[in-house]
Amino acid sequence: MKFSNFLFPESKTPDGDFDVIEETLREAVLSEELGYDVVWLAEHHFDGGCAYVDPTTFAAAIAARTNKIKIGFAVAQMALHHPIRFAEQIALIDNISKGRIIVGVGRGTAYNFYEFRGFGIDPDEAHEMLLEVEEILVKAWTTEDYKHDGKYWQLELPVLRPQVYQKPHPPMIRACSGLESTLEMAKEGRPFLMNVQSDDVTVERMEQYRATMSEAGHSDATVARNVADSWVWRNVFVADTDAEAEALGIRYFKEMRVYLQQNRDRMNTSAELEAQSSRTVGSARNSTEHGIIAGSPETVCERLQRVNGTGVGGVIIHFRLGAMPYDVAANSLRLFAEEVAPNFRGGSAV
Repeated sequence: MKFSNFLFPESKTPDGDFDVIEETLREAVLSEELGYDVVWLAEHHFDGGCAYVDPTTFAAAIAARTNKIKIGFAVAQMALHHPIRFAEQIALIDNISKGRIIVGVGRGTAYNFYEFRGFGIDPDEAHEMLLEVEEILVKAWTTEDYKHDGKYWQLELPVLRPQVYQKPHPPMIRACSGLESTLEMAKEGRPFLMNVQSDDVTVERMEQYRATMSEAGHSDATVARNVADSWVWRNVFVADTDAEAEALGIRYFKEMRVYLQQNRDRMNTSAELEAQSSRTVGSARNSTEHGIIAGSPETVCERLQRVNGTGVGGVIIHFRLGAMPYDVAANSLRLFAEEVAPNFRGGSAV
């Protein structure tokens, strides 16, 4: 099982943005030094929930400071990007990083309506836009004299420059918040990113994902490859003892969830808040029982056993929760790398 660090840094005020961004770059470098497989980048705007806001720009900065670690998006909100501009940016980062980019895509936030408003996008069109962008990206990376006449974009592209470093193109993986979208990926024979779920839901969903892929006619080798290329998200905090981990980790986790909801209450309109209330915010994501793994290395190992049992390829781990100080998060990151991860890799390094 692969392990990765989800760089999702909170900055509560504009005055703190510079320091948090600098610390997040340090965290990326530390992740490589500790042997993590991937650093994942988020995309959220206007609220300080993700201080660097733009994963493409930030990916380029990380690529220039690192040498081996892969850089993935979890995820880029496709409705907020022009597909050709995004294709060019990914091609450039793919060259800068010498083929370390993983293109995680999604429709965008289901709850932060103000993000769509800020870009002049109708959130009800976001899913259709995602599907159209996915088609454009693959063709832009692989086709000369490409023409596209779609619902949202009409394009004529002689040839994309620079060409992508990875051939035929960088891996593209879609985030799936619900079962329906997960099974859609299974039918298409594609890997997926799973958001925070309880262990029971994770086990059940992975079983359904495998079964649906097989029922759709995909070979055993394809099923195994896609399971190995899929990732699940967990919030994790490791300390020397369970008591210390719970005292710090649970505190920052709860404060993070409150801050995210306060932003929505403050920046969504009344109509948007009403629409939000009709959507169920994942109970696992908000729950201290399912939303965070906090404990000693031994406890965290035990909690990860069921995830490991699903055979999923990797875990996207959010270490620096909310306004957690950098040094506290870095210690958790190091403890996990040195005392947790080797137990899932036959005693080898992360």
